Amino acid sequence: MFDAGNTLVWIVWIVAAFACLGSGIAVVSFTNPFFSALALIGNLGALAVLYLLLSAEFVAAAQVLVYAGAVMVMFLFVIAYLGGRADAPWAGGPSWQQVGAVAAAGAILVEIVVAIGLKAGGRLAHQQHVLSSFGSPHAIGRLFLTDHLLAFEITSIVLLVAAIGGVILGSHSRKLAGEKAL
Repeated sequence: MFDAGNTLVWIVWIVAAFACLGSGIAVVSFTNPFFSALALIGNLGALAVLYLLLSAEFVAAAQVLVYAGAVMVMFLFVIAYLGGRADAPWAGGPSWQQVGAVAAAGAILVEIVVAIGLKAGGRLAHQQHVLSSFGSPHAIGRLFLTDHLLAFEITSIVLLVAAIGGVILGSHSRKLAGEKAL
C-alpha cells in the first residue's frame, strides 16, 4: 500500500542527507574561507532538517540559532578580520598525505558502519518507542544542567578562548603587515 506521508519523509531525508554531504565536501574543498563558511552554514541547516525528521524540534532550533547563527557570525567576523588569505588544500593536486588522510577516513567510516551493524544485531529493524518528551526544552535543559554540566561549561570556555585567539591572531597579523610595509 502506498503511503504518501512516509514517501515524503524519505524524500526529505535523502535530499537533506545529500545536502549535508555535499556542503561538507564543499567546506573542505573551497579555496576561499568565506565560501567555506557559507557552505558550513548550509551543512548546519541540513543537519537541522535531519533533527526535525527525528522529532527533535528543540535541537533543530538550537542548531540553527546557536551554530548557524551566532557561531557562524563569529567565524565570518574572524575571517573578515584576518582577511581571505588561505592555502588551497587541493592546489596542485593531492599530496600523499592528503590521499592517506582520505583513505584513513574511509577506513574509519567502514569500521564504524561494521561496528554499528554488529552491535545492533537486528535491533535496527524493530522500531523503538520514543517518549513524547524526547527533544523537548525541559528534557534537554535537564540533561545540560545535570548530567552534562561540565561539558556544557567547558564548551563555553573553549568558544571564548577561540574568540580571544582570533582577535590576537588578527592583531598579530596586522602588526606583521605594518612592519613589512615599513
